[in-house]
This record gives sequence, structure tokens and C-alpha cells, in this order.
Amino acid sequence: MVGAASRDVTIEDPRGWRLGGAVAYASLALARLGVATRALVGVDAEAAHATEVSLLREAGVEVALAPLPSGPVFENLETEAGRRQHCLAVSSAIETHRLPAGWAIDANAVVLAPVAGELRDGWSGVANGDAVVALGWQGLLRGVVAGRDVSRIPPAAGPLVARAELLGVSEEDVGPDVRLRDLVELIRVGSTLVLTRGERGGTALTSRRPARSSLRAYPAIPSNGVVDATGAGDVFLAALVATAIDGSRLRVGPGWPDRLTFAAAAASLTVERPGLAGVPELPAIRRRVAEVA
Repeated sequence: MVGAASRDVTIEDPRGWRLGGAVAYASLALARLGVATRALVGVDAEAAHATEVSLLREAGVEVALAPLPSGPVFENLETEAGRRQHCLAVSSAIETHRLPAGWAIDANAVVLAPVAGELRDGWSGVANGDAVVALGWQGLLRGVVAGRDVSRIPPAAGPLVARAELLGVSEEDVGPDVRLRDLVELIRVGSTLVLTRGERGGTALTSRRPARSSLRAYPAIPSNGVVDATGAGDVFLAALVATAIDGSRLRVGPGWPDRLTFAAAAASLTVERPGLAGVPELPAIRRRVAEVA
């Protein structure tokens, strides 16, 4: 697991911000599912001493910090038209040499979890050949300039996308006009893209080029009230990774219906509390799945 931790502005924390970012949400989710987890977390000077880093370690995540001259800082603004994200600081790149020796050799899964372009193309080659590689695609689709609102970067092929066997992205990240067919054309044959649509569920597409891609829609699982939607997609992707490498222990069937239901249940719980406090434990996910069975 690798990516930069973001500092997200909030008045609800005395620091004026809370630690977020896909790497934080996804690694905590995997650890709380009982999956042995290592995380290389890019941090600026303030984030390096965040209580959330201790939270990850207390949950069992083996954390290595990659000091960054500049870390990503965002302000999330809720409007009638939806969420608007304002960039206050951009992230420096995380170099591949920051990965601790031996971490990639014995990993059975690698999650590339960029916030906004801090993982360069070289990260496509760090996983061993047998590892499942998952990509939080949204982190490559954000155009960031300090002092401006985050913009969309059109989805494109590239080394990270080409290496991933499982990709997660939300409709909000790609925009409503992007066609599923065009997205699937960008991923490698045999890889699966999951496009999430919040309360409208989502779609899992597996590339079968030149044949027609396999498509499976899944329904959303209702939450008991949305407090903070941040991190739901990251937890969803982490839960899917967990079912791929440890499904039998989690008592999740190998087929996509069971795996997507489990991930949707995890995401539905995440939004019910603010920040990393929303990342659920396994018993809560099982109860949520049972409620909709």
C-alpha cells in the first residue's frame, strides 16, 4: 500500500485539519479486516506527527513514512451541486526508493493509492509478478494547483493503469459524460474496473477485448445516515482486495456478487462517522451484509 496522506481542512478538529487520503483509509480498512498490511505513507512535516498515523499502527498496520517537502492539503466544500474540492497545497512525488527493502517481494497484493499524481510511472514495476495490483484511479484524475479548485483530468492509459488488475473509480471522478466502454478500453485484458455511483450502486466491468466486456451491476447498500462520504471509495476498494486474497477467511464467496456486496457494506458503514473513525470492523460489515441478505 502506497500513497500520500492528505490533510483535509475541518473546523471539527482543533488542529484545523484531519488526516485522510486513500492510503490511510484503505490500509486501516485492510487491517481491521484482519489482513496483514504494510503502508508506505507520504507525509509532510505536520502530517508526520498526526494521531491518525498512530491509529494505523495501533490497528496493526506496519507503517513506513516517506517525508515529503510538500504534502496535499484540501478543503472539501459541500454545495447544492455536489462536493467541491479546493486545493491548498500539492503533493511532492513519492520516489520508489522509499519503499522498504523486501516489502514488495513477499506481498500477495499491492494497492497503489495516490491522492493526486504523487505516484509516478515507476511504481508500476514494484510488485512481484504474482501479486494482485489494485489502483485507486481517482488519484490520477485530479488536476491540482495550489489555490484553485481541483479539476478533472480525462482518464488515460499509462503504466499504472496497465499494471493494475483491479481498479476503482467513482462516477464523480470521471464525470457523467464518460462512457463505460471508453474506460474499459484503457485497462488491460482480464482486469476489472469498478465504477461506483454512490447511492445508485455501481458497475464492475472485466475487459475481454476483443470480445465484449463482462458487466455486472450491483446495488448500493443503504447507510444509517451520511455524516462524511470521504474515504468510502477507498474502503470499498480495500474490501475488494481483501476478498481477492483472503475471501475464505472472511467468509465471502469467490464470485463477484458476494465480493461486491461485502465491499458495498463496508462503504455504507464508512460514511456514518467522520474521517477514519468511520472505517468499519469485520463484525459490523457482516451484520450489514446479513441485513440485506
